[in-house]
Amino acid sequence: MHASQSARSRAAWSLLALLGLIVLQLANPARSLADSNPNNYKCLGHLSKGAPEDGSSDQQVQYVIACNGPITGYQLQSQIPLSGFDSAPLVTNLLGKPITTDSFSCNGDFPGHAFNCVGNAAKPFETITGQFSIEQSLCVEPRVDPQLTVTFASSAKNIVTQAISGPFDLGRPHGCRAWDKRHRKAHSHGTGKTHPHSTKKTKQVKKAKSHAKARK
Repeated sequence: MHASQSARSRAAWSLLALLGLIVLQLANPARSLADSNPNNYKCLGHLSKGAPEDGSSDQQVQYVIACNGPITGYQLQSQIPLSGFDSAPLVTNLLGKPITTDSFSCNGDFPGHAFNCVGNAAKPFETITGQFSIEQSLCVEPRVDPQLTVTFASSAKNIVTQAISGPFDLGRPHGCRAWDKRHRKAHSHGTGKTHPHSTKKTKQVKKAKSHAKARK
């Protein structure tokens, strides 16, 4: 899979990611924007419709993530099965330009519910853009809602130190209606009618009104 996106679009989403992290930091102004403790990172991201994949009819989902510190790995874990994923996501700076010295390689089993990526995003707020695929439409309920966990590993005097932050909820996909009518139908027991408890309540209200009129 290949995550293709214009430089302008990548820059826009990178800026939004940075603004989101700034908002998170405003709640605690005593701390710097970038976090030196990789166990306390703040990460965020979003999902949207991905670029079509040649030879695949599955729904492609694009993810964009950013953290306020350098990372050396991450995992995306989904509540619905994944049918594939991008093995080489794109790393860009805040201007949307690719960082050729930083990259990630992803692996995992599919169909499955998660995949892991290892590599390097050396500076805070570098944006990682990739794709994965699912076998259902993007906006069908239950919508895909993956959790992001990030890791950081460093070595000093032959001692390896590892840290982990998350999970962070990437949220429901952008570009979908707030509530899918098919999900609403499922909540009415698949009949397409009002929930029976709602109907019963409506009848009781009408009955109470008719008794009130009779007393008058």
